[in-house]
Amino acid sequence: MAECKYKRVMLKLSGEALAGESGFGLDFNVAKNIALEIKEIVDMGIEVGAVVGGGNIWRGRTGEGMDRTTADYMGMLATCINALALQDSLEQVGVKTRVQTAIEMKEVAEPFIRRRAMRHLEKGRVVIFAAGTGNPYFSTDTTAALRAAEIEAEIILLAKKVDGVYDKDPHKYSDAKKYDKLTYLEILDQGLQVMDSTATSLCMDNNIPILVFGLDDPKNIRRAILGEKLGTLVSK
Repeated sequence: MAECKYKRVMLKLSGEALAGESGFGLDFNVAKNIALEIKEIVDMGIEVGAVVGGGNIWRGRTGEGMDRTTADYMGMLATCINALALQDSLEQVGVKTRVQTAIEMKEVAEPFIRRRAMRHLEKGRVVIFAAGTGNPYFSTDTTAALRAAEIEAEIILLAKKVDGVYDKDPHKYSDAKKYDKLTYLEILDQGLQVMDSTATSLCMDNNIPILVFGLDDPKNIRRAILGEKLGTLVSK
């Protein structure tokens, strides 16, 4: 068996990743494919925490005229829907999974308790962190950075619809340049859209590298674990 580069990782999935080609709602075939790839790395002995965005259901910034706090709470609830969908897909392929939420909803998920989350990971369970940080004005990128620091993850695997970090939008500009490596400060100074500045600063302060890669091929998750050349690595 190939040697794994990491033991405990934080997987950050955008909500759009679960929407598939439609870009909205849930594509359960996509969720199942992602679940199968997560199962493969769990079977390799990797401890996996996950954060899923909610942009396929609700993106707070699009709530025109709506109070920002209310819109953000709606976004947090959207992440809970995605977390439960991913949990179901994982359990269908035999992966023991727990959802922990920053907003208490004990009928459907556990509250976030750091020590309990750590124990689940040690027992080989995937832990999905939902409802953001529980506070408005913070993105799920910040949630991923915060939870990664709390569970002592070795890296954040940032799975996106693009295959890395570019100097400009590759969907709009054919001459967009892809970066293989970047530092946290370069991300902040150049305003590159990897994670928001709060999340990037958290990763920098806690020395958590970020690997940005495309989820067009779900097998990229396994390649990332094996340390293959992939996407863009952000580190100090």
